[in-house]
Amino acid sequence: MNNGSGIGTLQERSLHATIKQLYNTPGTKTEVKVDGFVIDVVKGDLLIEIQTRKFSAIKDKLFKLMKNHPIRLVHPMPMEKWVIRQSLDGREISRRKSPKKMNLAHIFEELVSIPTFIIHSNFELEVLLTKEEEIRVKDGKGSWRRRGWSSVDRRLIEIVDRHLYSNPTDFLQMIPSSLEEPFTTRSLAEAADIPRRLAQKMTYCMRKMEILKVVGKEGNAHLYKKNQ
Repeated sequence: MNNGSGIGTLQERSLHATIKQLYNTPGTKTEVKVDGFVIDVVKGDLLIEIQTRKFSAIKDKLFKLMKNHPIRLVHPMPMEKWVIRQSLDGREISRRKSPKKMNLAHIFEELVSIPTFIIHSNFELEVLLTKEEEIRVKDGKGSWRRRGWSSVDRRLIEIVDRHLYSNPTDFLQMIPSSLEEPFTTRSLAEAADIPRRLAQKMTYCMRKMEILKVVGKEGNAHLYKKNQ
């Protein structure tokens, strides 16, 4: 389901609505139609789009809008998450803290869909590091891994921190200062304490952003250096 506002699924309703209200300050407007699209929040000339799921789902909308309007994409990522199982009538059955934690580097999981957008002067990204709850019910529609439990809602508990990226070089702060250049994705993963798969997405995006370049090879691995 997609209503054009950036809400991709039913799972996003509470989280999306809560964040939208946080940005709905005096002088702003919500659910405004611009160039045929419904915008979550409009603040002066700035269009604010809240996307709690995949960037790929909103890629075309962002691309068309940023040609003529300054736009900020807001994306929450849970540093901490509690999984709550409920009965079909809404009673809480269990509550546990998820072992999975996200940090700023995980934004590259989504940026691979739009790695060059940050180069455009009309585009900026705001990442919200959050604490949230995920609500699940056993409706038989969930994946086999979840044994029939479906995720039906996400709720914001707290915004722990927020980071605004207005140009490509803002992302260079994610490369640890202790990492010597040139470096490989393996050494980046070790220095940043992230999976190598994530380090590979990070270097891919940074190359597309033109802030990282390949300067050689170490065996079969590319060697990277900041493009400064």
